[in-house]
Amino acid sequence: MFTAPESDVRDRMLAARDHAHALLGLGRAAGGEVWGYAGRTLSGPATSLDDGPAWLRLVSAPEERAGGKLWEGPTQAQRSVPVVVSRPRLIEVADWSAEGFAYRAELYERLTTPPVSRSPAVVDSVALSDAWWQDLHRALDRLADVATGRQAVREQYIRRRVPEFTGVTPGEITFTTAHGDLHWANLTAPALTLLDWEAWGTAPVGYDAANLYLHSLHVPDLAERVRKEFAHVLGTPAGRVGELTACTEILQAAPRVPFYADLADLVRRHVDQL
Repeated sequence: MFTAPESDVRDRMLAARDHAHALLGLGRAAGGEVWGYAGRTLSGPATSLDDGPAWLRLVSAPEERAGGKLWEGPTQAQRSVPVVVSRPRLIEVADWSAEGFAYRAELYERLTTPPVSRSPAVVDSVALSDAWWQDLHRALDRLADVATGRQAVREQYIRRRVPEFTGVTPGEITFTTAHGDLHWANLTAPALTLLDWEAWGTAPVGYDAANLYLHSLHVPDLAERVRKEFAHVLGTPAGRVGELTACTEILQAAPRVPFYADLADLVRRHVDQL
């Protein structure tokens, strides 16, 4: 999803991945390095002696900043989100610290269905079946029923940042449980699976649908399909708050994240329409 980080971060994370392989008794598997933002995460295929083909996700942070919402998201999703919300099964977790950094290795079952896109924002047409859209609706509806104290987006953030970046002051905010990072690199097809559960929690109604829409703006036909599928949410006053929140996050991140910089002008135009 992101390019490899600077050499010192890359070397540190690759060494930590070797340590994770040893801790979890994993074998090497063919495949590349899948990097998160600024080298915070490193993922890739692995082989488990007990579970066969697997996927290893390594997350790191300075020791004093380890823990919290993003750190605990996948394990809390494994405990709290029902299996009807399709996601990779978390097999095992290992934690350790070294030279001022904390690490968590998460071992998942390896999926055979690829993400819709390698980048969160698609740039080419995507063919998705009606059944796929029905499965997505079903997954998000079931997720909305999950009670949690986790917050994907805080009300304080909405009250402060949405007016700053959109010029709109939100009124009443209706919250629901959301995936929190719903874009095309976190959805698989032709069979639907929702990936990357570190950010899930409560968010304004319409937030997930809006994120999917905004990450589709480079492909008008796909954006129109998302808008049609979620018109019952995005076309409401409550859903508009979720949409403005998703716009705000992209505009705030645009100066430091290249694919958001590419989206920024389209998002600004959409804010004007809203």
